[in-house]
This record gives sequence, C-alpha cells and structure tokens, in this order.
Amino acid sequence: MPIQSFATPSLAHRAGALSSAHQRLSTRDPRNAPAAWRQRIAALCLVAVAAFASSGVRAQAAPKPDWSLADMPSQAGRIFVVTGGTSGMGFEDAKALAGAGARVVIVARNAERGAESIAKIRAEDPDAQVQFESVDLGDLATVRALAARLRESLPRVDGLINNAAIMAPPGRGTSPDGLESQFAINYAGHFVLTAELLPLLRRSEAPRVVTLSSIAALRGRIDFEDLQSERGYEPMVAYAQSKLACLMFARELQRRSEAAGWGLQSLAAHPGVAVTELVARGPGLDSEQGQQWAARREHFQTAAQGAIPTLFAATAPEAAGGAYYGPTGPQEINGPLGLATVPPAAQDADVAARLWSVTEQLTGTRFPTGAR
Repeated sequence: MPIQSFATPSLAHRAGALSSAHQRLSTRDPRNAPAAWRQRIAALCLVAVAAFASSGVRAQAAPKPDWSLADMPSQAGRIFVVTGGTSGMGFEDAKALAGAGARVVIVARNAERGAESIAKIRAEDPDAQVQFESVDLGDLATVRALAARLRESLPRVDGLINNAAIMAPPGRGTSPDGLESQFAINYAGHFVLTAELLPLLRRSEAPRVVTLSSIAALRGRIDFEDLQSERGYEPMVAYAQSKLACLMFARELQRRSEAAGWGLQSLAAHPGVAVTELVARGPGLDSEQGQQWAARREHFQTAAQGAIPTLFAATAPEAAGGAYYGPTGPQEINGPLGLATVPPAAQDADVAARLWSVTEQLTGTRFPTGAR
C-alpha cells in the first residue's frame, strides 16, 4: 500500500546527499557499484530510522481511493463543530455528519443562512441533531465568545472541522485585531478556536481536529518579514500563505498533542478544486480568475465530492494523525481519495514552531500545556 513519509527537511537533505555521494562513487569505478549501493541502502535506512525517531510525524498509509459516505461509520453520540457550515463543503460536512447520527454545531457569520442550512438538513432528515452558532472568525473576540458558549452548553467536542475560508479578495482587508483578512479568517481564527475548545476536545475519548488547506499551499511561503501583506498585497499570494499556515498548524498540532499527551488527532485535508461560493465571494465571477474558473468548472469537484477528504479524516477509523488527505487526480484538482502532496515548506518543523509562536503573540492565545 502506498505510503507518504514526513521526514524532517534536514534528514531528507542528508539522505539526498548520501545518495548523491554513493551515486558518484559507483559511476567513477564500475567495480565499486555493488559495494557502493549496499552502503547507500544502509545509509538511507539509517537516515529513515532517524527520521521516524526524531520527527514525531510518521509515514501514513493511503486511504481506500473509493471511500464514500457509505463507508462512514455511525457517528451516533459524537459531537462535531463545523466552521463555515452554511455553504459549500462545510454544509456537506454538516449534512453528512448529522445524517450519520452526530450532533452538529454549524458555526458561521450569518444567522439567516444558518437557519436555512438547518432547514435543508432537516428536510432530508427530520431527526437531525443540528444547531447554529454565530461567529466572525476574523474577530477574535467573537471566537472567544463562541468558545465560552460552547464550553457552557456542550459536554465535550469529539470533532472540530476548521473549514471556513475566504479566497483572494481583490483588496487588502484587515480584521478588528489588525490582521490581514485571509490570514485572520482562514488561519488565525481557527488557531484561537482550536485552543479555546481544547478543554472540550480533551474530554472526548477520541478527539479529532481536521483543518482545511488547499492545493494553493504548494505555492505558499510564510513571509515573516511581511506576514500581514502590509508592504504589498497580492490576493493569491496571501491566500496561499494562509492555507500553507493551516497545513503547518495541523501538523504542528499533532506534534504538540503527542508531546503533551493530549490524546488528540490532528489531520489536514483539501478538496481539490470544488464548485462552491469561494470565487464569487472572493475575486468575483467577473474577474479574470473568475472567468477562468467558470470556463473549467466542468473539470472540478462538486461540493459533496470536495467534502470527502475532510469526512474521511474526521470519521474513518484508519485515518491517522498528522496525515494530509485530498484527491489524487492531475494536479490534485479532482480524482480518487488519497494522500495529498505535502509542500516542502510545510515539512519545515522549525518554521512551523516559529509560526506557532508568532501566532500566539499576534492573537494573545496560548494552548494549554500538560497531559489530560
């Protein structure tokens, strides 16, 4: 079964250096080839062992490519919080989880759309346990207020799906906390929400946090010198950075959970390219990007298809902490479920730790420490 390795960059670099050195040795003198290759294999094995021992994030088995909602186990008795659950993949997540018996809290800004979403779900399943809570992820005061309400009303949280996002608004916006809008809504708001809900998650027997990234993360870079795009704003550059930050957060949260004994699985997923309201609400359908998107939309996933990697990560017994799931077709735009490509930038544990520390400072939020 295919696996994906998450060795640290320094170890991967050492493995490549060893490989190159032994390749040069074998090509200089053919008589050295057998011994050189034996040495190379042994060295690479040692590097691999060291990687697994030191990285804290292990190789992952690929999921069943045709996994579907029919494979989802019963979620009866489980409680999920889904951000951005009034449209797109978030709505599909909420509907599928409620249909599987879970109690679902839809979290979004618009209460009217929240009521409409609940009505749609209950039209298909009158017994669905679904409710709405208002929040603006770009306003950290409302994130903390939401978490306080949930701590009062819920016995625990079994699954948190950090799904809400905006993409490439043409002009740079700022949150009430002074953060660039995409950085705030896509990443920082979810960072704070996860920290605030960690006490409820730790009450679950098997808590999971699934954070949504994007294929745009492959083009992302964490620019610590201009994290809020104050020197220059490029819509897709800022979006790619925010989604790379989401992926790095998911992986770093898994590392910290293992180190602190939280008993929490943190996973990441991306939908490929799905037909949702993201383009219309971001660059706009009349923009060049919107027109290109419209011209190719028959090649894209539906919102329901785009939700499959998230639902697998949130519910499948075989889903593993630290893994990143998504479609595996050309450029991961669509296709069967599998392990998504982890950008080299997301594998830099030092940058991830620095981003975590900087985010704590920017948001005034600290994750709890210690085992449960």
